Amino acid sequence: MDIIETYGVTIDTLDISYNKFSRNLQFLLEFDHLTSLNLDHNIIDEHTVFPYMPQLELLWLNHNGINTLYPFIKNLCKSLPNLRYLCLMGNNAAPSYLNDGTSYDHLQYRLFVISWFPMLVHLDDSKVTADQRREARKLFKRPLFEDLLQHTIVPECVKHLHNRITNTLWGFDKRRKNLIV
Repeated sequence: MDIIETYGVTIDTLDISYNKFSRNLQFLLEFDHLTSLNLDHNIIDEHTVFPYMPQLELLWLNHNGINTLYPFIKNLCKSLPNLRYLCLMGNNAAPSYLNDGTSYDHLQYRLFVISWFPMLVHLDDSKVTADQRREARKLFKRPLFEDLLQHTIVPECVKHLHNRITNTLWGFDKRRKNLIV
């Protein structure tokens, strides 16, 4: 029995933590109604690009191999434009008291991530405040064209079609296999 074929259209929450998922996450496209995804303790890194999933609202990526935020966060924002809850704790790119990061480093990290996700309400272990959102906007202004694209309403069907074509033509490596334990 193929679990994805059988349950892919009905599953809205998926916990695939403690596996060996890395860069090829194209199989997630089969979960049409997925709103919550837990990928804690896998081998996701800063080069991982998620497929376009506009319905996803919650993503946990704790304790993976994410070492740098850029372009990871930019790509994540493009793939998951409606993300409301994001957790990256335990990654080197998310400085905190857990990995000897300073308070200043943690604040910079937090504001940078918030600047990319306008709908984010919770990052790591705390809520996103209006003050943090304002400060993030001031600190991490992007070029006008990029800012317009991020805030311009493009029909979801057009975004979805674009990303399906892009993922099909350039994002799928048939030689790579994921190991599920």
